[in-house]
Amino acid sequence: MFKSWGPIADDAEEEDFKRLSAEEVKSLQKNLSRVSPWRVLAAQVLVGVLVSLLAWWVTGLRVAAWSAAYGALAVVVPAIVFLRGLRRQQGAQHAGAALGGFFVWEMVKVVLTVAMLFAAPGLIPDLNWLALLAGFVVTMKVYWVAMWLHSVRKKSVAKLLMN
Repeated sequence: MFKSWGPIADDAEEEDFKRLSAEEVKSLQKNLSRVSPWRVLAAQVLVGVLVSLLAWWVTGLRVAAWSAAYGALAVVVPAIVFLRGLRRQQGAQHAGAALGGFFVWEMVKVVLTVAMLFAAPGLIPDLNWLALLAGFVVTMKVYWVAMWLHSVRKKSVAKLLMN
């Protein structure tokens, strides 16, 4: 009923534990790489360009393409500022300072995103709000796709280790 977490463990628990060899550990470390935020950002740029081209192709209007591209930029530009700000936080000596820096840069990202969205009507004449929203939302969802792909990859690595 209760699991033993002390130095004494029963034999059934020990049988479920598999010790890894040095080669298996190296293979695991190689296969369980983290998702690079810069790669996610590059994917967002690519998706933003594709949504912009799709908006132009569907509507035949350049303003729809510019609106979708601006919506994507409202995601990408704040993300660049956020990532550069976090890079400066990597040298923080205290966890509290690093966490505080994370929240500050996240707030900067949110404020910059909102400011860019408010500035859109003044920057793009005859703004197509639907295209802007499509560019914004689809580009932002790249985060979720990256997390999903990473979890699928982790599960496939775990299956390899079980065999």
